[in-house]
Amino acid sequence: MNYTNNGSKLYLYSITTVAILGGLLFGYDTAVISGAEKGLEAFFLTATDFQYDKVMHGITSSSALIGCVIGGAMSGVFASRLGRRNSLRLAAIFFFLSALGSYYPEFLFFEYGKPNMELLIAFNLYRVLGGLGVGLASAICPMYIAEIAPSNIRGTLVSCNQFAIIFGMLIVYFVNFIILGGHENPILIKDGVTGVLTVSSESDMWSVMEGWRYMFGSETFPAALFGLLLFFVPKSPRYLVMMQQENKAYSILEKVNGTLKAKEILSEIKATAHEKTEKLLSYGLTVIVIGILLSVFQQAIGINAVLYYAPRIFENAGAEGGGMMQTVIMGVVNILFTLVAIFTVDKFGRKPLLIIGSIGMAIGALAVALCDGMGVKGILPVFSVIMYAAFFMMSWGPICWVLIAEIFPNTIRGKAVALAVAFQWIFNYIVSSTFPALYDFSPMFAYGLYSAICILAAIFVWRWVPETKGKTLEEMSKLWKK
Repeated sequence: MNYTNNGSKLYLYSITTVAILGGLLFGYDTAVISGAEKGLEAFFLTATDFQYDKVMHGITSSSALIGCVIGGAMSGVFASRLGRRNSLRLAAIFFFLSALGSYYPEFLFFEYGKPNMELLIAFNLYRVLGGLGVGLASAICPMYIAEIAPSNIRGTLVSCNQFAIIFGMLIVYFVNFIILGGHENPILIKDGVTGVLTVSSESDMWSVMEGWRYMFGSETFPAALFGLLLFFVPKSPRYLVMMQQENKAYSILEKVNGTLKAKEILSEIKATAHEKTEKLLSYGLTVIVIGILLSVFQQAIGINAVLYYAPRIFENAGAEGGGMMQTVIMGVVNILFTLVAIFTVDKFGRKPLLIIGSIGMAIGALAVALCDGMGVKGILPVFSVIMYAAFFMMSWGPICWVLIAEIFPNTIRGKAVALAVAFQWIFNYIVSSTFPALYDFSPMFAYGLYSAICILAAIFVWRWVPETKGKTLEEMSKLWKK
């Protein structure tokens, strides 16, 4: 094959496809809980040695996020020590073991189907393990793609990682829907005096004892495929230059960009590749703070509260059939709006999409709050929730990852991305674990709060975030040196 002029698009796209499987698993692992959480809650409600409550359920539903925080925070160390590709291999192993353990948490130590406090802890530890995989993949997949991709299509290719995340969520919504099949989610009864929840004797016990297990276990298949395919992709050229393996780096750059462009990029990388010597604050505090705030706002606008508890929210809004069908519809809409971002991010730029998305989300969230305040049920609140999610998918969903992967100079990228991603998961955990209690207190208050944060996010982007469209990763160093 002749790479002399333009490089091989097929080679670039096949590497990107393997890398974004990490994004698909990220989406799969974080959204699998939406279908499984009701059966899981009922399962632990039947425990005899402790009383499972809403606070415990909030923690259990979002325990994977503790792993995400740790995995995200450690990703910089792994990316620098093991390299980008080997770190993704490690993530694949975490995904696989977590799926098996969540399917069968009794393995070796406990009696099958008998819930108790020790089993709850074991289950949470398996979910934390999956979270480590998500944390690593969430930081390293976009970083790896950004370091392989040519600057003119980098935004598009990194956005494909977000497409894969949403696609992973859509797949798991379908898988959960199919697994549940003709079975019903359990019926929970709340005692009017004590507020204690119990499982109704009329409940379909299959979803309590078996259903949630199959949902978690289904992840073993994509995890195994990801691990296998990672044996066929190269190391990142920027990482190879940092490891003094310039010939290997050049051969990959040549395959992707063509001979002339590869020489030019290689010399730019060499000029900025002193990762081992530059400290995190070498370019001042501003770039780090902007990177962290992008992460914080992406989560504080409340999107994951909607994605993780979608069936429950739709059911409360008056949707038919337990809300699973509306969740699948939302997944399809999310895919379509993520495509809007992929096709426009390198044309319109990053900032306009973020501002439009923030305003659209603010309107959607406010509409949900007002529907709740006025007791409106049916199509309007369901539509408003879907609109809120759709505007996220064309803006903060993909664009935040694009900016985090490209905004930091080469020499501090590993450390800075790890810091930004750790903050992202911390705020994801705060939002997801507080949502059940907030929603229980007042859906109107919860969505009103998210709406206000969306407006703040739009102002932040407008005032402080620089436009990075079309700039090479090496130009970021010059941008922040100013």
